[in-house]
Order: sequence, then C-alpha cells, then structure tokens
Amino acid sequence: MSLSVKDLSFTYHAGTPLARRALDSVSFEMNSGQWMAVVGPTGSGKSTLAQHLNALILPQEGKVTVDGMTVTHRSPDLREVRRRVGLVFQYPEQQLFAENVYDEVAFAPRNWGVDEGRLEVLVARSLAQVGLETSLSSRSPFSLSGGQKRRVALASVLAAEPEYLVLDEPTAGLDGGGVREFLSLIAELVRGGMGVLQITHDLELALSRCDAILVLDHGRVLGMGSPQDLVDPLCRAVLPGLIIPPVLDFSRRLRERGLAVPLTMDAEELGRRLEKGGRY
Repeated sequence: MSLSVKDLSFTYHAGTPLARRALDSVSFEMNSGQWMAVVGPTGSGKSTLAQHLNALILPQEGKVTVDGMTVTHRSPDLREVRRRVGLVFQYPEQQLFAENVYDEVAFAPRNWGVDEGRLEVLVARSLAQVGLETSLSSRSPFSLSGGQKRRVALASVLAAEPEYLVLDEPTAGLDGGGVREFLSLIAELVRGGMGVLQITHDLELALSRCDAILVLDHGRVLGMGSPQDLVDPLCRAVLPGLIIPPVLDFSRRLRERGLAVPLTMDAEELGRRLEKGGRY
C-alpha cells in the first residue's frame, strides 16, 4: 500500500504570459504507517503538491498513483482516490459549516453513501480518535474552542476512513500545548497504520517526528530521505522561512569552529560531548 508520485509537473496559467511552474519533475513514495514531512519556502509548491494527492488538481505531466490507482482526468477511480486520501487544509476550522458537530463529522461518509446506522458508529469513533466526547455531537461547532474546532475538522476527514492523511500546515495558529496535542493525535494515527504527509515550515517537527522528509524549492526536489540523511544538507541550505532549530544550529556553529560534536537537537547529548572536550 503506497502513495506514489512520479515526475509530477504542474504550471499555473499554462500557455499565457502569467504561466508559473509550481512543480517540476517531483517524485517520491510514501507507504502506509509512514509519517513524511514536506518542507520548503513559501511558494515552493508544497500546497500545489498536496492538492494533487487527492485529485483536487489533476496532473498535467507525470503520475500520481494511490494504492495502484492512477489519477487521470478520465479515471474511474477518482472518487475512491479522494476517499482514500484525506486532505486537511491550513486553518481547517474555517471550513466548518454544519449546524452541529454530528452533521459536520457525518458529512463525508454520508456523501459516500454510508447508511445512517453505521454513521453513528463512524462519528463516535472519529470523535474518539481526536479526543472529543460524543456529548459534543449536538453542539454547534462554532461554539467550541479553537482547539476543539480543529479536532472536529480533523474528525470530519477521518470519518471517511482514509488510508492516507495530507496535512497542510495543520498546527498553524496553535499555541505550544495545542501543537503537542495535535502532533500526539497524528502520531497515534501513524501507529495505527495510516500514512501521513505533513506540509510544514517547522524543521524541528520534521526532524524530530517524521520518518522521511521531502525538501522542495521553486517546485523542484532538493532532497529526500530520513531526518538523519538530511540534517546536514538542511543545515547548509539557505531556504527563506525555514529556521534551523536552535540547539541544532548551535551544534553546527561549534563544528564550523573545529569542535568534533555531532549535529544534534538534543541539548543533553551536545552538553555531554562538550564536557569531553568536543571529542567523539
């Protein structure tokens, strides 16, 4: 089970003076149970890529394949692709529209033809997955706190029982506690076998939480691999808007001054190496 992208290219306003290449020969593969981060400066093509993954945008060049189903204009599998790949936009609470939480969460499975009897099970399970009580079902989603709204929005995507989840900057606007809670929810979904692709500017999140990282710049792939593989290239790259985590940046500066310390985000590990005089 995998979500695969091969030589994907896309140009906005193609054939006009306003033409802009948003993606240029992007390739990668994400498996079930894998947590992948996509990082890059603003305008690097991250959101355009996200919308290709559940066929909101169809490929102009290259291929997107979801569990063996290739996304094309005439594909009979487009509906199933959109069910299998759940897409959560930045500030998803702004997409809430139903009169109560139950109808909000039930909207997607209703569209897929799920009968009302099973809907109750799906809604209850999806709310539980995001840490919300079913007692909220009759409440207006607009009366909830900001964190609760975001959880309801995520539950509404999970209710469609996707195999993959694509998150476009899902922690934007959350405080530190809200970020930690949200990431704990995502980690639980990954442990349950869901593939998660998370678009983020947060390099600390990508390097500490994710199994793989895809780096984009001006629509091109600058790097793809594990956090261990990419920590050094990311430290050397100059990508606007991407901030190297402070401890990692400090360890990089120490190495530049000739100290034999590891590139690490672990302050305790760095301290131990410095106590040994910067020797391995």
